[in-house]
Order: sequence, then structure tokens, then C-alpha cells
Amino acid sequence: MLVISRDYDPVMAVPGERDGSWTLLTGHGHVLVEIAHRPDARIRDVSSVVGLTERTVQAIVADLEAAGYLTRTRTGRRTRYTVNPDSPFRHQAQEGLRVGPFLDLLTVLADADAPGPPTPPRPPLPPPSRPS
Repeated sequence: MLVISRDYDPVMAVPGERDGSWTLLTGHGHVLVEIAHRPDARIRDVSSVVGLTERTVQAIVADLEAAGYLTRTRTGRRTRYTVNPDSPFRHQAQEGLRVGPFLDLLTVLADADAPGPPTPPRPPLPPPSRPS
């Protein structure tokens, strides 16, 4: 007999793992990746893709903007987001690394799965300088 807890999400389950309730990226990571992939997406669109409420996504976007990871530009009634690819990762284990190459990789992979023409890649960034 198969018993599934109410917290179990089969979309996030990995075969062979006992608990499929965690994801590799945080909510902030998911929102940043989705905005990098679709800069013209509405909060509602981002919310449905990342599986968070609109209010939570709005708070995350405000955090990311305050930290310099993205900027918002209003054009009429629409908002366009621009990701700063030179923003550093916040954890000391990735000290000296920037988010741009990571976001490029994930958005290219997402484009490969999506129908239609791919999003043009950004020009490559120079390698980061590591503190000695």
C-alpha cells in the first residue's frame, strides 16, 4: 500500500530519496532564474512557474532589487526586469563567483525545453578574479 503524506509533492520527488519536499534552489533562486529567463514576465506569471504566492514573489523581487541583483523599469503599465549578471553569490563557498554564468546556463537549458525560438545568449563574461 502506498501512503503519501500531505506535504509530499511528486513533482519534486527524486526516485530513491525518502523526502521529496526540498529543492536545490531557494525561492529567491527560483525567482531570479525565472526573471532572467523571462524579463517581461508579470509577478503572476513568475508566481505560477516557481510555485510561490504572488505576495511572496513580490517580496522576493523587492529583496533582489534591494541587494542589486535586478532592477525594475516601468513602461506604461508593464514592468521589465533586468538582472545584474555581475552580482556575486551570497554564500562564502561561492566567494568571487558571479550569478551571470549560472543564470545563463539555466536559462539556456530552459530554452532548450521550451517551444519556439531560443532567447539570444548574453555575451560571455570574463572569468572572475579569485582572492589569493
